[in-house]
Amino acid sequence: MGRTARNTDRAGTLTTSPGPVVVGILNVTPDSFSDGGDFLDPEAAAEHAAAMLGEGADMLDIGGESTRPGSDPVSQEEEIRRVVPVIERILAVRPEAVISVDTYRSGTATAALEAGASLLNDVTALRGDSRMVSVIEEAECPVILMHMQGEPKTMQKDPYYQDVVGEVRDFLAERAEYAVAAGVRPQNMILDPGIGFGKNLEHNLALLRNLDAIVDLGFPVLIGASRKRFIERITGVQVARDRVSGTVATTVLAFERGAKFFRVHDVAANREALAVTGAMLHTPRR
Repeated sequence: MGRTARNTDRAGTLTTSPGPVVVGILNVTPDSFSDGGDFLDPEAAAEHAAAMLGEGADMLDIGGESTRPGSDPVSQEEEIRRVVPVIERILAVRPEAVISVDTYRSGTATAALEAGASLLNDVTALRGDSRMVSVIEEAECPVILMHMQGEPKTMQKDPYYQDVVGEVRDFLAERAEYAVAAGVRPQNMILDPGIGFGKNLEHNLALLRNLDAIVDLGFPVLIGASRKRFIERITGVQVARDRVSGTVATTVLAFERGAKFFRVHDVAANREALAVTGAMLHTPRR
């Protein structure tokens, strides 16, 4: 577990560093909404990972099960089969890489950490598998807790909130409290309001406009808006890969509102936008 401990320490510095942190998305699935099937081969996945690291990604988030709207779950065994060889291949070439694994299953989480991953990204916020919190506590690794209304198969079928900002904030506060009570270190938690996960266009915009309500909970906040359908609703850009400009806009404005982590497909464009935004925000006015 030496590699795991070393990378977990390095991952922990990302949660406490001034930021921002660019998280490169690497889906090793046949059915993800934007890049499904592109990186099923571990060698192709490792090459894409190296390219994202070269473009300035601070960490990588690897997913072995699609959580796009309408998607079906896969078995834990299949998820492990997809994810672990990719982790091992990346770290064989780039041992310094910080890798997060997008899973809510404790078995997958354990296998990924043993392979060298150093963060976990749980879209169920520790509700999907009661043993997940014990894995996180034992590994002392950072975890991303995300809000999702419903489940991927049905989450976009008429989502409803009376107060989306208040409800998402309260949910994330409760999940953070639960994790701390179970032994997870507060400094190891990252909160994600779950843009596009059981939310319509107005819900997503309300959360982005009022992101300070989530930031004020006192934990680093991750935004994952990259290439998502709500951008098409605004811009009319139908092809997911072409929604780069819309994604960059969400990154810039979320950064201005206090977000720290940005989960994106297009690393270079978002890294450049964050650099310019950071310079503008921190340059004294004359």
